[in-house]
Amino acid sequence: MEVKTPNTTSSNGFTPGSSSMDKIKPKKFWTTQRIGIIAGSTLLVAFLVYQFFFADKRSKLNVEQDKLTVSTVAQGKFDEFIVVTGVVQPLKTIQLDAIVGGYVTEKLIEGGNMVKQGDILLRLENQNLKLSFLQSETEASRLVNDLQNTRQSLKIARFTLQKTLSDLDFQIDQAKDAHDRNTKLYKDKVIPDADYLKTKRDYEKLVKQREIEIESQKYQEENAKMQITQLEKTLLSTQKNVALWRQTLDNLVVKAPVSGLLSSMNVEVGSNINQGQNIGQIDDLNGFKMRVSVDEHYISRIFSGLTGSMEFNGKDYALKIIKIYPEVLSGRFEVDMDFDKGAPELIKRGQSAPIRVQLGQPSQATLLPVGGFFSETGGNWVYVLSEDGKRASKRTITLGRKNPEFFEVLEGLKPGEKVITSSYENFGDNEVLEF
Repeated sequence: MEVKTPNTTSSNGFTPGSSSMDKIKPKKFWTTQRIGIIAGSTLLVAFLVYQFFFADKRSKLNVEQDKLTVSTVAQGKFDEFIVVTGVVQPLKTIQLDAIVGGYVTEKLIEGGNMVKQGDILLRLENQNLKLSFLQSETEASRLVNDLQNTRQSLKIARFTLQKTLSDLDFQIDQAKDAHDRNTKLYKDKVIPDADYLKTKRDYEKLVKQREIEIESQKYQEENAKMQITQLEKTLLSTQKNVALWRQTLDNLVVKAPVSGLLSSMNVEVGSNINQGQNIGQIDDLNGFKMRVSVDEHYISRIFSGLTGSMEFNGKDYALKIIKIYPEVLSGRFEVDMDFDKGAPELIKRGQSAPIRVQLGQPSQATLLPVGGFFSETGGNWVYVLSEDGKRASKRTITLGRKNPEFFEVLEGLKPGEKVITSSYENFGDNEVLEF
């Protein structure tokens, strides 16, 4: 009979008779898996904290730096000026306007030739002027004849008066003698009253007739003198008209008023010219000036006496504004500038050259070179490079005056900082450019 040994176990869990290698090992807390999970969670939290509190959230754009223009802000002298284009013109230009109208019968000198004062340029024909001149001359001749006739009539009237007075004086003397005799005879009562009264009346009548004749002749003479005075005034006025008409006829021959270059002659033989029409011009070549076109933006800052300079054949020439033309056309107005110490030699009419017009006195300022950025920003902001040169960020600035080379920086930039001054057209609204 097989005897089975009972399976007994001690109270502490170990089977009696077993070795120490059969004991159960306790579990570890810092396992590799747990350490990995904690490390990953820590990194995730750190990343989220960085992104939330410290990360740069500004919009960025990658650009190629070699395609940009980078300028350095500097401290220096700001010279306020503008560069304009001037055209060489004679210091004096005489416009040839037709004093009288007519059609051209002869053209003696073409444009582009030198002329002397008094040279005949054109001959015109105007039949109406000639007819008016003849009528004026005829009227003057009639007035001369009337004046002569009136003076002659006055002389004849004076002679007639003398003859009449002489006859009356003779008759008065006879009547007086007869009256004196009859007076004596009447006092002696030799003749009747009728004979005495008849001689008396005859005498008194002749005396009265003489007085009337003198008054009549005086009136006629005064009237004749008044007519003569009026005729003389009318004749003088008519003679002046004749002289004016003659001068007008002389103007049908167009002569050069001054010596110079006949730069243009805008008429041809057979063409009809109206009174006051421009037919050409003469340039006085004894001096030159520059006619300059200026943007109307500067109209309040341009005045007579403002200075400028021009380079010609490697030499600078000082100029000064002598005249401002107030009319603005297509956003520009014109000024004339004279050379302070004479025009350059060999300069020709019609040549053009850049002129630097000084608008103010030079002063120290922070300077930013001019560039294409201004068209997009209006000068309100720029991209400024970081110290390491790896990126550029937007920055608000304030600009002041401008010349063709620099802007005057009032706020926002310091000397030594680098700024992108080329066009921002392709950068959009990005706040940071990365290179």
